[in-house]
Amino acid sequence: MSAIADIGAPAAQAVERMLSAARARAEAIGVRVHVAVVDGAGNLAGYLRMPGSFLSSGELAIDKAYTAASFAMTTRDFGALLEQAPRPVRDGLLRRPRLTEVPGGCPAELQGRPVGAVGVSGGSEVEDEDIAAAALAAMLREDISGRE
Repeated sequence: MSAIADIGAPAAQAVERMLSAARARAEAIGVRVHVAVVDGAGNLAGYLRMPGSFLSSGELAIDKAYTAASFAMTTRDFGALLEQAPRPVRDGLLRRPRLTEVPGGCPAELQGRPVGAVGVSGGSEVEDEDIAAAALAAMLREDISGRE
């Protein structure tokens, strides 16, 4: 047994494909967004800011990705989970830096392993989730193990 934990992460080429696909989808539906990709530990692996996107969407995209990676669920599902939680739990979690229930964060998984997440902010909830789905689909186009 190793004393070193392997933190899943998409390979650099996969991150580039994810950001490119997210930009293409955002352009196709006519929105300007920020896109953040994080590894399994929530560390920023890639980031894109489209010109003209909302300033406040930058940190929110990163927070969405961090939350999705932290809980291995979409931020929409995290919000639904919190609705069922006692008030002190809900309030306590949402007061933590970087956690958000705003839809647009989606976890990434390869070969049954969590490898991070993508967060999108700048469009509507549905648009952000649609763009995140396009980014995840791009990650899966090739078998990427996280090792280059």
